Amino acid sequence: MAVPKKRTSKTKTRSRKAQWFRKATLSAKKAWSLGCSIAKGKSNSFIVNTSPPSEEN
Repeated sequence: MAVPKKRTSKTKTRSRKAQWFRKATLSAKKAWSLGCSIAKGKSNSFIVNTSPPSEEN
């Protein structure tokens, strides 16, 4: 199995972790914004079916 020769520095590790958290925060912010726009009825990006499904059987 391949093993790294040297230990990864704390700076590099923290930088990668911060980048991951930045992406996660941005995704969460977009999801929250979309949820708010749907709740307020102002969404233009897709169509939301507001009528209850009818039973035909």
